Amino acid sequence: MGRKAIKVSCVGFCGVSNKVNDTAWTVEEQYFNSTLSLADKGVLTAASAPTSFEGPFGKVVHQIKAVIDTPRFSKDYKCNKVFYVLCPLNLNAIPEIEQPNTMSITKKFNYKLVKSGSIILTATSDLKGYIVGQVIQLRTDIENKSGRDTGSVVASLLQKVAYKSKRWIYDLRTIAEVEGAGVKAWKHAEWKEQILVPALPQSILQGCTLIHIDYYIQVSLKSPEVSVTLPIYIGNIAVNRIPLSPARSVPHIPSAVVPSAPPEEEEAASGYHPMDNVSIPTKSHSQQQPFSYAPGLSFQEVRLDSDQTGSPNHPTLCLSTGATVPYYAEGTVVPVPTASSLILPPEYSTWGYPYEAPPSYEQSCSSANSSLSNGN
Repeated sequence: MGRKAIKVSCVGFCGVSNKVNDTAWTVEEQYFNSTLSLADKGVLTAASAPTSFEGPFGKVVHQIKAVIDTPRFSKDYKCNKVFYVLCPLNLNAIPEIEQPNTMSITKKFNYKLVKSGSIILTATSDLKGYIVGQVIQLRTDIENKSGRDTGSVVASLLQKVAYKSKRWIYDLRTIAEVEGAGVKAWKHAEWKEQILVPALPQSILQGCTLIHIDYYIQVSLKSPEVSVTLPIYIGNIAVNRIPLSPARSVPHIPSAVVPSAPPEEEEAASGYHPMDNVSIPTKSHSQQQPFSYAPGLSFQEVRLDSDQTGSPNHPTLCLSTGATVPYYAEGTVVPVPTASSLILPPEYSTWGYPYEAPPSYEQSCSSANSSLSNGN
């Protein structure tokens, strides 16, 4: 028999398809591909690569393969293992990331056939970038300059993943959602809420041109239909805050409103209407249970160097379509395991979360826990 040769290769690539969970890639790009024979007693070539990612239409995969070549007519022995690469996104490298994020829109509308009014919707977040475990402090101001009550106000954390195949494919998901009450006629309302950032892939896959990940906070009214969108970043290294005070909150927008006149159509009939200042109560929050959620509630922020270990009260970590980091599926969605077992970095395998976690996430993750454990 001839001498056996053991070869080890390391490959990193991104593949995108037009079909869901299809590995017959339409477009590919490679980041590194090096092979070494153990007889050479060398090391694999160092290379840079984007953070690992797995979604329904594409993946960024890094794996190591080993092959034992045997004589002719004998079976070769092969094995491979996928490993996780984390290329940290330092939020401080993004210009003005520490500044509040504000967007405002005015919409005019008609009601009762002959009457008209306007809505001024303004949304503000305390920062433009966050890490997993941080809390988004959100403030919404609504000026209802009409004689009609508005519908509910809804704030959502959205994830948009774009895959560059023969055409751009977009996967839009609602990660968290909170709903507040409507605004009465001729009222200036203020709504303060918080959204906890769950385990999500980072915003930028540095070096990957085929998959783009974006996050947004969208605040909208159901009636009349009007919305504003705040683009935000999710990274791995938190924003350096200037220690001016023990806690930083959303800057207060002056709420003093000078009594204003309604549109001309209503002026003759009802005269001027002062704009009373009110607060909007929260009706529901997708992250509300089981902890008693209320405006002003503070969450303990999680650090990457935390030495906390798993707890029975912690949600079960799982891998789902859309991410190769621990991820909590929304609502009753059952997480789909990744195609191959992954070696997660230590900070993810011992991730510490608020002790009282949302059961909707925990329940959905637990339902897939056994299959995920078998896959690992």
